[in-house]
Amino acid sequence: MAVPAYDWLAHHRRRTPRKLALVDLHSGRRFTWAEFDARAGRLARFLAEGLGVERGARVAVLAPNTSDVFEVQFACAKLGAVFVPLNWRLALPELEFIVADAETQVLIHDREFTDVGEALATACRVPHRVELAGDVGDSPYERGIADAGSPREAVPLTHDDVSSLLYTSGTTGRPKGALITHGMTFWNAVNLGGPALVTPRSVGLTVLPLFHTGGLNCYANVILHAGGTVWVMRSWDPDAALRLLEDPGQGLTHFFGVPAHYLFMSQHPRFGAADLRHLSICGVGGAPVPLPLLEIWAGQGVPLQQGYGMTETSPSVLVLDAEQAVRKLGTTGLPVLHTQVRLVGEEGRDVAPGEVGELWVKGPNVTPGYWRRPEATAEAITDGWLHTGDAARVDDEGYYTIVDRWKDMYISGGENVYPAEVESVVYGLDGVAEVAVIGVPDPRWGEVGRAVVVRREGARLDEEAVLAHCQGRLARYKIPRSVVFVKELPRNAAGKVLKRELRSQLGGPRA
Repeated sequence: MAVPAYDWLAHHRRRTPRKLALVDLHSGRRFTWAEFDARAGRLARFLAEGLGVERGARVAVLAPNTSDVFEVQFACAKLGAVFVPLNWRLALPELEFIVADAETQVLIHDREFTDVGEALATACRVPHRVELAGDVGDSPYERGIADAGSPREAVPLTHDDVSSLLYTSGTTGRPKGALITHGMTFWNAVNLGGPALVTPRSVGLTVLPLFHTGGLNCYANVILHAGGTVWVMRSWDPDAALRLLEDPGQGLTHFFGVPAHYLFMSQHPRFGAADLRHLSICGVGGAPVPLPLLEIWAGQGVPLQQGYGMTETSPSVLVLDAEQAVRKLGTTGLPVLHTQVRLVGEEGRDVAPGEVGELWVKGPNVTPGYWRRPEATAEAITDGWLHTGDAARVDDEGYYTIVDRWKDMYISGGENVYPAEVESVVYGLDGVAEVAVIGVPDPRWGEVGRAVVVRREGARLDEEAVLAHCQGRLARYKIPRSVVFVKELPRNAAGKVLKRELRSQLGGPRA
């Protein structure tokens, strides 16, 4: 018998109707649980009775971070419709592919994306387009909610019903729509809520984009599941984020970011004097974290809680408990409660502790597959085990360390080199603001490393200094053979460095 999916908003509206649920920092809007549930319920009625949205229909959202995105997510949940958040940083042809692939019935877009929304609706023959404007009172979106009448009650659903389509970045081809079920989101709330110390009193600051699983589920949906409060920041601002986090009067307890967020805050002139010890958890994930960055934050009395996950795992897989954050500094932690993991070598066999293998994941938090892509599903999942594409190793205590992307590894003279390990060493050199290491062709060794470095402001680093710093700290075959200095590293909207762009631009002969 399928497990039923419950209406989180209705539950918290009944228990704590006047408690604050959402804060939209850009517009200044604040919604209690009663207001949040009523708005989502009226939006559900508007979508169903005004626009004909039925169970299973896809509703796409193109908007910067705003509390409206969560209203659409939970309105879809009340209807059994499928929530499809769109990456607003994509080019129009890329968005057209996704909107058409999802067979979108309704496109809800922010006013700043009106031209793009009109073009998408026309090109993809989307039946309905609704404009929202989270920073002003009047819009078709707000009028639809206001005129809908009484809130609509949730339809019966199970954990196996699809709640969302989250499209992957498409680094190796066309984007794929990962099927996210109601059960996956629930199990992530259970798996992550414990080690992240989430309670009904938790107040989290959300800065990751809400079209990304990190923005939705680390820790926003986890805190909403518990009945806490979520603050939404429209766009990343390290100064504003640091001001909010260091002020105990704001009441924030939780923050989650990628390494770049912590790097930029650590480079802020006010960081050294900031007292952040009142925060319950500062989580980090999305990419391997340089050890020096972890040490900088630990020195401020804020050990970063490392974690690992991906879109297809909703996303939590590994978490380092707060109590072990210093003792096991640099590891990504242990598997979350309701998840199995294993490390598989190139021959398809599990590797021994200390050896590097590809991380495979199995459990109720894992996607059943990809939207209308049976061949991609078959390639990614073997007997329920999802192949993550990430290289990792496990120590004798069972703690895992993500070494790098399996595909970012390069082979130099027959030896595997994982760029994240090299980057962590280079990052420790004074004057290095950021670094990314890629493999480039070499006639003698097959491939060798190239360090792409962003200097700190005023630093006079040169190639010789970087290579000299690596001597004695890395095996000879791991030391980069060349260094390129750039003004900034290319990143996606979630803050991850785009290695494929670096390889395309700087991966040839001496750049």
